[in-house]
Amino acid sequence: MSDFVRKSSGVVIPRQLSWGGRILAAAIALFYWLCIKSWRRTWKDIADNSRAKAPVIYCMWHSHMILAFASYDKHVRKKWQEKGLVVWVSASGDGSFLAAVLAKFGAHTIRGSTSRRGPQALLEASRWLRKGYSIGMTPDGPRGPAHKIVQEGVISLAQVTGCPIIPISSFVRWKICLKNWDRTQIPLPFAKCEFHDNHPIYVPRDATEAEREQIRTQLEESLRAITPD
Repeated sequence: MSDFVRKSSGVVIPRQLSWGGRILAAAIALFYWLCIKSWRRTWKDIADNSRAKAPVIYCMWHSHMILAFASYDKHVRKKWQEKGLVVWVSASGDGSFLAAVLAKFGAHTIRGSTSRRGPQALLEASRWLRKGYSIGMTPDGPRGPAHKIVQEGVISLAQVTGCPIIPISSFVRWKICLKNWDRTQIPLPFAKCEFHDNHPIYVPRDATEAEREQIRTQLEESLRAITPD
């Protein structure tokens, strides 16, 4: 069965998660919450982003998404003090599951990618930012290649809204890595987790294609600089 429903108007709407999927997502969310409580989380300030005002666009590698979200309430939200977090996730079936897990933590989600619901998702993200909510994005997802910015949604969103992009990353030794395309990192219970951010990146509203490409490269290098593995 397709992961998407296409209305007669041409608007693509992601399918909703089944009841069984929702129960599993709730169980995963509970396990994740227990793990977060056991993790020793510290924030390492290596950049001066005090001038960046909320709302902002948090940008992280897909493999570090679990860790990055774990830093939100304790560190990130205190620094930028926005109304809340909205996470841009894939419109696929996997995205439906992730959206259900994030909902248990009070996070809103936008469903879309470059190939599915791209323009619709960009419009939704712009509306959330105008309301004072920050956006979380993984520009190398949902299929990779890992640690390479292949989706320009983050650049387009920063350009049309004027909001700064904040690169976020993390480091943990005590973890397991899934055998998927990006080797998603999952810290084990009681792991010590370090979180890092880098300097804010702005995209001028009148940026040319060449300038957008330079900024894309700058963001990629900025994320790699704060990602030890």
